[in-house]
Amino acid sequence: MSLPALSITPAPAADRSAAAEALGAEVVAMPRRDASLRIGERLKSLAGVAAPPAVTLLVALAIWELLASSATSGLPAPSRVWAESKDLILNPFFDHGGVDKGLFWHALTSLKRVAVGFGLAAVVGVALGVLVGSSRLAHRGLDPIFQVLRTVPPLAWLPILAGGASGSQSLGAVRDLHHRHLAGGDQHRRGVRNIPQDYRNVGRVLRLSPIEYFFIILLPAATPYIFTGLRIGVGMSWLAIIASEMLLGGVGVGFFIWDQYNSSRISDIIVALVWVGLVGYALDRLIALLGHIVTRGSTAN
Repeated sequence: MSLPALSITPAPAADRSAAAEALGAEVVAMPRRDASLRIGERLKSLAGVAAPPAVTLLVALAIWELLASSATSGLPAPSRVWAESKDLILNPFFDHGGVDKGLFWHALTSLKRVAVGFGLAAVVGVALGVLVGSSRLAHRGLDPIFQVLRTVPPLAWLPILAGGASGSQSLGAVRDLHHRHLAGGDQHRRGVRNIPQDYRNVGRVLRLSPIEYFFIILLPAATPYIFTGLRIGVGMSWLAIIASEMLLGGVGVGFFIWDQYNSSRISDIIVALVWVGLVGYALDRLIALLGHIVTRGSTAN
């Protein structure tokens, strides 16, 4: 028994045109996301991030204002800080020569000193951290020295360093080197030691040279820990610079704080402390962003 032949005849052109028009009408009729809706969602997301800290700050300022309003309070209220330091807050860029400068210039000077010490320590500290983490012999030889240096306060090095700005830079470098090896360096060594054994086996199977192993396996695996150590180091470097400037004098945020203390201008000190906190936070975020870019999101924010 044979089946009848299947005959496929194309639909008339008019029918195809009508079907295409109907399909096009349906496509056009489908709802589209409006640009204003996307902007509204982004603003809502931004508000969800910015609103909690803003509300917390307002509550803290209100409590501060309430507690500092009494006559016996030694801390000026926010309203008094604004009244006494309004010019300093609104115009941080003035420069009348000498040390009579706005807080922007003092912060810039302190940042330059941090850059000198931190740049030196970042290179030396990362190299030594990787060396100690990858070599048992280096760990046995250097780790006891680092543990001894851990107990030495950074400002204790000040008498043996050069005075003035160079002393501040050297102190920042010493402080960075300490904590890159001890605090941040722990992250470097941990990153090297936590390389999976499978990665090491692959390096042996491929017979990678030490340089190839360093760039192909060790460095990518340890980079997230390295940037964690860098974040620790830059914060401690900023703290050390502020403390050293209070003792050494000259231009800088630390010197400005000490000078205003001698002049009994507590409101200006509070403004300077806000600058110290904001700059320190910006440094941390900058290193975190750089680490996020380099590691493609592997580092913690």
